[in-house]
Amino acid sequence: MQYQKKYRSPLGEMLLAADDRGLVGIWFRGAEHFGRGLEPGSREGEHPFLSEAERWLDCYFSGHEPEFQPPIHWSGTPFQQTVWELLRQIPYGSTVTYGTLAVYAAERLGRPGMPAQAVGGAVARNPLSVLVPCHRVVGADGSLTGYAGGLERKRWLLALEAAGKACPAPADRGEV
Repeated sequence: MQYQKKYRSPLGEMLLAADDRGLVGIWFRGAEHFGRGLEPGSREGEHPFLSEAERWLDCYFSGHEPEFQPPIHWSGTPFQQTVWELLRQIPYGSTVTYGTLAVYAAERLGRPGMPAQAVGGAVARNPLSVLVPCHRVVGADGSLTGYAGGLERKRWLLALEAAGKACPAPADRGEV
């Protein structure tokens, strides 16, 4: 069973979704791929993973780097999951090019090379916007290209991170 909840961010409404294993989606309303993977009949309301995602997003949108990570339950191809795990390794406030990400993905998958466009397709289908920082991926020349939530949001998120500070894990976090 999946659970969902709306979240009001400074960049507009988001939809959070989780199952009993972790977060399955965080999407900006109206973004490309909005709700992709959301099961019909998902229950709206509270769930511990949704609450943890809200705390993470509150910390992030307050201009701080969260020092905790809510549990994630990926739903994608092995290739997509490899790219998404690499996204999680991009440091807060930093960017990486699609080409560089393609080199890392090829290494991780034991391939001699990989087209940046293939990586771009996986990045675009990241179901966990902001939490898995696909906004930190830029064009070869450093330009802001491609973001399912829109380039204005991408620009805003990168500017927020440029001024960020650490935000400790909530004291009441506990295990869920």
